[in-house]
Amino acid sequence: MARPHRGDQRGERWHGPLRAHLNKAVTQAAGQPLTIELVIYDLPGRDCAALASNGELGATELSRYKTEYIDPIAAIIADPAYAALRVVTVIEPDSLPNLVTNAGGTAGSTEACATMKANGNYEAGVGYALHKLGAISNVYNYIDAGHHGWLGWDTNMGPAAQGFLKAATTGGATVNDVTGFIVNTANYGATTEPFFKITDNVNGTSVRQSKWVDWNYYVDEQTYAQALRTLLVTTGFNSNLGMLIDTSRNGWGGTARPTGPGATTSVDTYVNGGRTDRRIHLGNWCNQSGAGLGQRPTAAPAAGIDAYVWVKPPGESDGSSTAIPNDEGKGFDRMCDPTYTGNGRNGNSMSGALANSPLAGQWFSAQFQELLKNAYPAL
Repeated sequence: MARPHRGDQRGERWHGPLRAHLNKAVTQAAGQPLTIELVIYDLPGRDCAALASNGELGATELSRYKTEYIDPIAAIIADPAYAALRVVTVIEPDSLPNLVTNAGGTAGSTEACATMKANGNYEAGVGYALHKLGAISNVYNYIDAGHHGWLGWDTNMGPAAQGFLKAATTGGATVNDVTGFIVNTANYGATTEPFFKITDNVNGTSVRQSKWVDWNYYVDEQTYAQALRTLLVTTGFNSNLGMLIDTSRNGWGGTARPTGPGATTSVDTYVNGGRTDRRIHLGNWCNQSGAGLGQRPTAAPAAGIDAYVWVKPPGESDGSSTAIPNDEGKGFDRMCDPTYTGNGRNGNSMSGALANSPLAGQWFSAQFQELLKNAYPAL
């Protein structure tokens, strides 16, 4: 697969680079099938639950999203010169999951997400993108579906599946425009946890009662993705639905990686001692300290999983650790501040973020070096 192109800027700032990216892919293909990934990421009111990756479009600017963003992208990809490429589109990370958990009535709710849920522009925008891009025969749309530490509870997963179906049947879209879903986009959840599983118990106490699992039904991304796929098919999506897992930064290797199960002193010592995901809390998402490169991109690695992919380019910052003036619309999110003591979305825990990070999307050399050092499988 070619390196992803993140299309989150308007006009000629990205028209030219997108064409250049596709032209390069044609050259690299040299007559052989080549799959490339494009991240579609510019919804009105983007990133409503955080500040690090706020977008350029206001909450009500759906028409601009359609005519100035999606339409030009679709027109470029539809050029016959690119017909031999297989174009995988990752549709709007975090958007639809935010409507489930952060749009009202919970500790993580924000006014911005409540606005987007009320005006329907996330669903309308996703539906329009699916419809326009899905009409191109060599495009394969994958909707972002959060991660197990976000939607893994039944109270979230069921409503999420219904919300995904609503978006996929809005704005002219149908379920036939959806190739599948992607989990763990730009996140750090372990693909699999080798040293404990959700059915384990310690002295009669289920691991679901541990502070880390917190009554979730899943402990890793692969079991979550497989279960979500089953639910989505029963909800109304096609039976050949596929799943992707972003493994770009979820290796968690290095000296801190456990080599076996944790001590059975208590359910918490068992889980904390054996989990390979070394984050302080599952809700931590910004430039996580101790992370490593994960499984290399692989086709059909498990049942129902189309591929492990690297959607988030390793070394690309999630957000700045301090406020940095900029003309990109990027805000300062305290979850990127290593001194931050948290909020309701991360159990009021320390952020676990690396210090001295640049703006979201910019190169972060220190993070890249750590990802290399902690890669698992090792480089």
